[in-house]
Amino acid sequence: MDVSLRPVREDDLPFLNHLTNDEKGTGAHQWYGWHNPHRHRKRWEENGYISDDGGYLIIARGDDRIGFMSWTKQMTSRVSYCFEMGLIVAPEFRGQGYGTQAQQLLARYLFDHSTVNRVQASTEVTNVAEQRALEKAGFTKEGILRGIGFRAGHWQDGVLYSMLRADLN
Repeated sequence: MDVSLRPVREDDLPFLNHLTNDEKGTGAHQWYGWHNPHRHRKRWEENGYISDDGGYLIIARGDDRIGFMSWTKQMTSRVSYCFEMGLIVAPEFRGQGYGTQAQQLLARYLFDHSTVNRVQASTEVTNVAEQRALEKAGFTKEGILRGIGFRAGHWQDGVLYSMLRADLN
């Protein structure tokens, strides 16, 4: 069964907290330590997790919550921007292709509902599964970002991927 993306609902907040504030839920490449457990509720109450500058969408398969996609606006020059996206898939659904499908859906959504020309994503060089998923979703590997992220007490190298609007034609 294919996945879909939908807006965050109030009853999704405990699920988001599990995927971002629980080491077992985040996975090795997304665990950055604990954070304020009320931050999801606060953001949901402020804007329902959707704004002009970014948002979250739940990855769903029927009634199952698979994970979530996020995106944020990144200024690329004084007059232009791109969107950077990310995702976390729940542990029980990893390795089944749902992340690839969700990445394709979010890229299409962002191109369809904004004037953005570029969507990008990055991951750690050791996260080979995510690199494969991005490539299967149609993203192009651009290069290595040395020492870009701090996790687990060390600076981590990253890999940058992008998709341009023209890549969909």
